[in-house]
Amino acid sequence: MFEKLKAYESQAPEIVFHWQDRQTEAQGWVVINSLRNGAAGGGTRMRKGCTEREVVSLAKTMEIKFDVCGPPIGGAKSGIDFDPRDPRKEGVLRRWYTAVAPLLKRYYGTGGDLNVDEGREVIPITYDLGVHHPQEGIVNGYLAANASQRNQTLRQLRNGVSKTVTHENYAPTTGKAVTISDMVTGYGVAMAVRHFYKLWEQAEANKRVIIQGFGNVGGSAALTLAHAGYKIVGIIDRAGGILSPEGLGLEEVKDLYFARDGNQLNHPDMISFDEINQKIWSCGAEVFIPAAGSRLVSKDQAEAMITHKLEVISCGANVPFADPDIFLGETGTFVDEQVAVIPDFIANCGMARTFAYLMAPNISMEDEAIFTDISNTIERALRKTRQRTENPQKLWQHSLAWVLEDLM
Repeated sequence: MFEKLKAYESQAPEIVFHWQDRQTEAQGWVVINSLRNGAAGGGTRMRKGCTEREVVSLAKTMEIKFDVCGPPIGGAKSGIDFDPRDPRKEGVLRRWYTAVAPLLKRYYGTGGDLNVDEGREVIPITYDLGVHHPQEGIVNGYLAANASQRNQTLRQLRNGVSKTVTHENYAPTTGKAVTISDMVTGYGVAMAVRHFYKLWEQAEANKRVIIQGFGNVGGSAALTLAHAGYKIVGIIDRAGGILSPEGLGLEEVKDLYFARDGNQLNHPDMISFDEINQKIWSCGAEVFIPAAGSRLVSKDQAEAMITHKLEVISCGANVPFADPDIFLGETGTFVDEQVAVIPDFIANCGMARTFAYLMAPNISMEDEAIFTDISNTIERALRKTRQRTENPQKLWQHSLAWVLEDLM
């Protein structure tokens, strides 16, 4: 497997598009690993310090993710090196999408990602630029639909992604309205944990959870797990965190979700980042959800959690371990051999799977149909991994093995 992985990682991407903003210091890249079956897809992220190598690694991860969740297209990613808290962000995004609009019309589909919101930024900006939906390039390049089919598919994508979630099993029933795009990724990350315990025949009751990052992914994962009876014992976010040895229940998690400041944890009893960072890794939890940025989880942090009863990690963040490697480096391999690590290309495929579902003809647009499809997709992928190993360790390696066999 590692030889195939090295060959896949070292293969140069098919297209690298570099952009330099003339009005700010921002720069960005679209990396298309391949135009498999005529198209490629992957979201747009923004962070200060984003690099071309980071975007290459994420594009390759997306290609593996599409093999898991469909459609069978190439992987891509957009990354912008700019501070998302800068008030000039909207202008940067608008000029970025102006530059890449021809790709989005023909063969590249995008969406939200780290610090870029699908419904509030990507869709309205690209629509103003004449892109009917940010997935239009996939509809044209992969589906090659006629005019009627194309219009129907784009309607399903527009309405489905922005649809308000009303079913109480999938979203809070009080507070601000939440959409499909707000909820599906974190929901899939949480359901990956539940499917793991079922498929590997381990008890699911009384599990404690640590959440890293409380944006859309971490927040909706926490809500989904709390709804199933899991206890959230710790949350760490960029400004601080919360420890609750007895575990936060569903109503408390709902309150935290709606009290967020933008996409950040916000609570009067938050402790400082330095304090939470010292305490949370050894507070004791069976489940860990890394749902912040890439490459943040250190070996020391992982070892502390393993020492204190950790059983499973469900990767809400892409490439969560602090390794320079595109996929499995020293830290990732070490952790994968100690506990069950559900890889990002399975656990956080919820948004990609939603796009694939909404591109199919004659579908139900009900909440339950969309969320059930995500859950079933993740279960099928984990079942393929379960057929390769009875042990809960090395899940990432066994999962990579069957995906690479498909791709190569």
